Amino acid sequence: MNPLFALIARHRYLLTFLVVLSEAIGLPVPAALALVAAGAGVASKALNGPLAMGAALSAMLLGDTLLFVLGRYMGWTLLAVLCRLSVNPESCVLRSAESFYKRGKLTLLFAKFIPGVNTMAPPLAGSMKMRPLQFLRFDLTGATLYILAYGGMGFLFRDFLAAITRGLQAASHVFGEVLFTAALVYTGYRVWIYRKNLVYKVVPRVQVEELARKLASDEAAKVVLVDVRSHGYYDPDASRIKGSIRIEPNNLYEELKTLPKDRDIYLYCT
Repeated sequence: MNPLFALIARHRYLLTFLVVLSEAIGLPVPAALALVAAGAGVASKALNGPLAMGAALSAMLLGDTLLFVLGRYMGWTLLAVLCRLSVNPESCVLRSAESFYKRGKLTLLFAKFIPGVNTMAPPLAGSMKMRPLQFLRFDLTGATLYILAYGGMGFLFRDFLAAITRGLQAASHVFGEVLFTAALVYTGYRVWIYRKNLVYKVVPRVQVEELARKLASDEAAKVVLVDVRSHGYYDPDASRIKGSIRIEPNNLYEELKTLPKDRDIYLYCT
């Protein structure tokens, strides 16, 4: 942590801006740690509070707005790219979309505090056609809370953080062992998540051409085609595949009762 404090002190506002912007656009950069360091810098008079806050806030809003606009026009493609580093991209998108379904635009107020959802929230809001000014209001509030939380932590606990970094320097070999153990634990966690999500890889799928041939043949009467686009993605006036029916996946238990038991059911989503 000490090198980051030193860099923040040397390059000040530019580094704070770049680190926060990098995390906002989806790069694996520790913005929270940079904000803690910036808060400690403000407490020690090395940084100006309003300027540090302005640099972090402008970086976060810039990154979030960029993803919001891209999500509006790229939709699933962008979400898949952002989830590429996830063990399972589908579960990555579903986790964020579920938060939007349950809490709507309020998700933007706390999204920054939740790994995975923090990067996905702005493009999801864009893909769901949220109004730009409404997005900016909620995102500004959420970004402000996030910056004040971690910056305030660094400001209040500056002496404690300084003591920790001095202790790490005095016992660097212990720090190395802790780091190695943490890496092993993290690797084990990723393996567990991977095995847990293997179920998603065995979901049967069908090519569009194959289903189109079946719908054009004598087998069409045995097929039920179901639109399961979730809340936010489904517009009642939107085009739907001819002959398909609509069910709400977030109310699946009740919706399943309406489906026939003697026909092949094919689902499509966004």
